[in-house]
Amino acid sequence: MNLSSTSRALLTAKQSLKAQKKQIYEHRIHTHQPLSHSIATASLKPQTLMQKHHVFDEIPQLNHVNTNHLLFEYSRVNRNKEALTVFLGIHSSGFFIGGSTLSCVLKVSGCLADHDIGRQVHCLCVKCGLLNDVSVGTSLVDMYMKTDNVKDGRNVFDQMSERNVVSWTSLLVGYSKNGLNQSVLDSFRRMQVEGIKPNPFTFAAVVGALANEKMVEKGIQVHAMVIKSGSEATIYVCNSLISMYLKYGMIPDAKSVFDNMEERNAVTWNCMAAGYITNELDFEAFELIHLMRASGVKLTQSLFVSLIKLCAKIAELGSAKQLHCQILKNEFESDQNIRTALMVAYTKCKKMDDAYKLFAEAMDVQNVVSCTVMINGYLQNGQKKTAVILFRQMNRNSIKPNHYTYSTILKAHPAVSPFQLHTQVIKANYEKAPTVGTALLDAYVKLGNVDEASRIFEIIEEKDIVAWSAMISGYTQVDDVEGAIKLFVQMAKDGIKPNEFTFSSVINACAKPMAAAEQGKQIHACAIKSKFSNTLCVSSALVTMYAKRGNIENANEVFKRQDDRDLVSWNSVISGYAQHGHAKKALKVFEEMRRKNLEMDGITFTGVISACTHVGLVDEGQRHFDMMVKDLGIEPTMEHYSCMVDLYSRAGMLEKAMDLISTMPFPADATVWRTMLSACHVHRNVKLGEISADKLISLQPDDSAAYVLLSNIYAATGNWQEKNKVRSLMNERNIKKEPAYSWIEVKNTTHSFLAGDISHPLSAKIYLKLAELLARVKDSGYRANTSYVLQDIDDEHKEAILSRHSERLAIAFGLIETPRGTRLQIVKNLREDCVPVGITGKSSLKGLHTLKFVRALTSMALRKTKSHHRMCSEVEHPRRIFYG
Repeated sequence: MNLSSTSRALLTAKQSLKAQKKQIYEHRIHTHQPLSHSIATASLKPQTLMQKHHVFDEIPQLNHVNTNHLLFEYSRVNRNKEALTVFLGIHSSGFFIGGSTLSCVLKVSGCLADHDIGRQVHCLCVKCGLLNDVSVGTSLVDMYMKTDNVKDGRNVFDQMSERNVVSWTSLLVGYSKNGLNQSVLDSFRRMQVEGIKPNPFTFAAVVGALANEKMVEKGIQVHAMVIKSGSEATIYVCNSLISMYLKYGMIPDAKSVFDNMEERNAVTWNCMAAGYITNELDFEAFELIHLMRASGVKLTQSLFVSLIKLCAKIAELGSAKQLHCQILKNEFESDQNIRTALMVAYTKCKKMDDAYKLFAEAMDVQNVVSCTVMINGYLQNGQKKTAVILFRQMNRNSIKPNHYTYSTILKAHPAVSPFQLHTQVIKANYEKAPTVGTALLDAYVKLGNVDEASRIFEIIEEKDIVAWSAMISGYTQVDDVEGAIKLFVQMAKDGIKPNEFTFSSVINACAKPMAAAEQGKQIHACAIKSKFSNTLCVSSALVTMYAKRGNIENANEVFKRQDDRDLVSWNSVISGYAQHGHAKKALKVFEEMRRKNLEMDGITFTGVISACTHVGLVDEGQRHFDMMVKDLGIEPTMEHYSCMVDLYSRAGMLEKAMDLISTMPFPADATVWRTMLSACHVHRNVKLGEISADKLISLQPDDSAAYVLLSNIYAATGNWQEKNKVRSLMNERNIKKEPAYSWIEVKNTTHSFLAGDISHPLSAKIYLKLAELLARVKDSGYRANTSYVLQDIDDEHKEAILSRHSERLAIAFGLIETPRGTRLQIVKNLREDCVPVGITGKSSLKGLHTLKFVRALTSMALRKTKSHHRMCSEVEHPRRIFYG
């Protein structure tokens, strides 16, 4: 029944003046025009009453029944200001004011959130002696709760002589509205004790409070009470249950409630769709949206935002454009949240022109959020310069960047200097903010300035796990293993729980040559304990670490247990097998990748070609190189050409290697020429060795490798005069040969040795052990091969030099300090001094045959591991040899 028909039923046209008033009155009510064009916030003060009188006077026939009926109708259609005006007229005219009138105006006061009016009406209730009226008391509770005066509402409730289910429900709903969920539950228990049966509104409030308090088990019990009370068909109760179940991922339960509803409203549909999106059920969300459209249900603005965010997450451009059309049709395009969500979606879908069009259309309402979205979009799409231009433009337009803006634009290096941004960050007082501080330290790490990054890390307030992980990653990137491990330990002491990215960073640090072998295993144990070991980034890092540290068995075990594998895992296993000389296994893994049609990159083929190199599979290596270039269209890099040069040169095909160098699409770098020079040393090719050395020296004049290798070529061919010239040239240019170290980890302590080293505290025992082993192997037929000692001295001195090799000292120390059967890991910083010793021509590793004799004499288990580095890198990269 509308207000105009109600008025016509109530009023009679006895006089022409009254008929005219009635016509005006009906027109205003029917068209929902306010009866007064100057209604301010309601008040019972005298001056306010004077302002309102003319509105009340427009009612054609004034009496108690008419005015109250009009008051109730205005309240029913939520025209609360007009309702309040009518009440002020009733009050000033001296009409009878009963409990129903006061209850109605208290409801109006609550809807207007006008605390002052509510208190004055409360005083009127006292004056009229209606506080004991249960309806009035309930309305007072509701009014105070809606105006955020919980204490006053509770006082009124406690003073009520009579309370019914509506009174209790008003209290519960009020507590819920003000976030006092525990009070909701306490009052619900008390209500049950007093024998008051809940109504549907009560259940809706209680279910909402239980959801907020993460008490879903209790929520299930209340659901049972709902069914028992027969309220399971009530829409708003079902909506509360659906919301609770979706909030905790209980999708089948939510869907069961949804499917069993006889009637659904727009809130039901929107709640279900939003829940699907929150729980990442993308397909179900889109399917439900289609059902909503078929059922004629309109999407709310908040649901539009959620759906657009979903499109952004999965980069679904078509759906985003369809939603954009619906938004225009529903005239929601001016909603700032929807516009921002659309901009994000277009940037994620690489449609920067569409995003900018939306941005430009709202030029007059641009704010820091919209500007930051565009800056982030440009950065994500590789347009760093445009992002910096927009950042500077927003500064010129007096739009102040926030912490998210700074943390975003800091990723624009080198298009913008971190030093300049750092100055702005300090002025804006964001340096200590976790997001900005983390972005700053990451920018400095990329510049190699770890000291400044560390300083920023120290001043960040309330460091989150992202800041800790970023700093650990920074130490790892600059090979500061000790810094990364120490920070990881400090994080644990401070009670910060690492996440999968933290573990990934610290495990990558443990993969570095200078890290202790046991550290990686300990971090692996921590990852298992924290239940992160099976996450993709952690398991991939573990495969890489074990492969690089020479433990291919553990690497393979982790690889086999991976539920999901990324390209890093596959590449690490292939490279690991190549490093250990297991070419067939490396190729087998590669073929498995091909069968599964998995993505491959240049690193994949670097590992495969390296595997072929270590076992002399020249044709196989050439075939894979051609496959990479011709079949997969991967452009070969310097690394690939270096691998091919190594492949040919190790096989003695030096001329073919030189031909490849001459046909490369870019000038060969130092790595390629070092590879060639190392091969010339092995194959005693003086002519090509001189060419390679000349090229290498021109590229790296201060690197000792070229001089040492050329000198060794001359010495190996008996050209001592040329050798001495090279050594003299080194002295003239003040070039020092890097000393060769060998080190071994025993009981979590690393011990290093130089050739002929006597600085170790156990030197006497070490040399006694060496003498003992040498005597025993000589008795077994060992004869030192002195031809690889490239010095012009007699054989006796050459044999003495060999006996004091740094690697032998490390092994002797390991035999002394470890129990029988322990695996010994010897790490070296150079390989240029690694020449065969023992049976001539049988081994490429110096001392290997000596160690075979040691194995026989000590019952050691010997396992030879080839370096994953190419020969060209032997003078600058460490290698690992395992004897266990």
